[in-house]
Amino acid sequence: MQEFKNKVALITGAAHGFGMAIAEEAAKRGMKLMLLDQDEASLKQVAERLGKEAEVKSLRVDVTEESQIDDAVDKTIELYGEINLLVNSAGVAVPGPIWELPVRDWEWILHADLMSQVYSLRKVLPIMMKQEDGGDIINVASLAGLVTSPLMPAYYATKFAVVGMTEATAYDLQLAKQDKIHLHVFCPAFVHTNLDHSEEYRPDKYAEPGDPYYQSEAFKIGQAAAQKDIATGMPLEDVKAEIFKCLEENKFYILTHKGANPLIVGRAKNVVDNVAPNLEVLASLPDVTHDPNASLFAEKKAD
Repeated sequence: MQEFKNKVALITGAAHGFGMAIAEEAAKRGMKLMLLDQDEASLKQVAERLGKEAEVKSLRVDVTEESQIDDAVDKTIELYGEINLLVNSAGVAVPGPIWELPVRDWEWILHADLMSQVYSLRKVLPIMMKQEDGGDIINVASLAGLVTSPLMPAYYATKFAVVGMTEATAYDLQLAKQDKIHLHVFCPAFVHTNLDHSEEYRPDKYAEPGDPYYQSEAFKIGQAAAQKDIATGMPLEDVKAEIFKCLEENKFYILTHKGANPLIVGRAKNVVDNVAPNLEVLASLPDVTHDPNASLFAEKKAD
């Protein structure tokens, strides 16, 4: 995507985190925005703030409901006539081992982090196929869609699914000769978003307050770890330039923590070498998931 001024961006999860950051940069570049989020109060604040420099509309949408996404896309087309950039940013995180995490939490994260993207892709791709200039789509995944670690199997499952779905869809677009539609999958490590506040946005339909898991030590440990990791992550402000640079250069994978690249390569090597996940090996590696400039080889170079 080379030109941004007066182009239309539809962004989910726009009241916080990556969705808000992308909306800010899009507004700065003169795009017209349709912002979606279920946090109506925060969404209104973001829309009013960005409305001072760009044309902005917003809708309260629960992305786990396909009909609400369909309606939002229809309203965007009715208002702007096209969608040039779709950003699937809405998502949540739930910690806990698979033998303890309630099934309702699995349903919540699968619907919020994966199926929400399925719903919007099913609706928006046919529109972009008819547009002369096609369009761009950013699916927000995570480094957790490329490598794994303990404590959050549900999160890893959805993020791996998003990466795989995006890659497979890229092949399908090539088969359909839709070369003007460009896909991008965003795979950051820890960034200072509000992902650790997911519980504040849990819809009632996924609530099970009586489940003993939410009073368990595993839940408390998971919540504390998430808060620490997010609070010490890369500043949210720093991701904007990288995302839009990758849009301009039509990069498929958007990676903000280059120091983690050896982890990605290492996992692929483990697959072909038939090497099982090893917690001791993982724990021995330097932490490259918070600082974008960190390197797995920093300690070796210092010796």
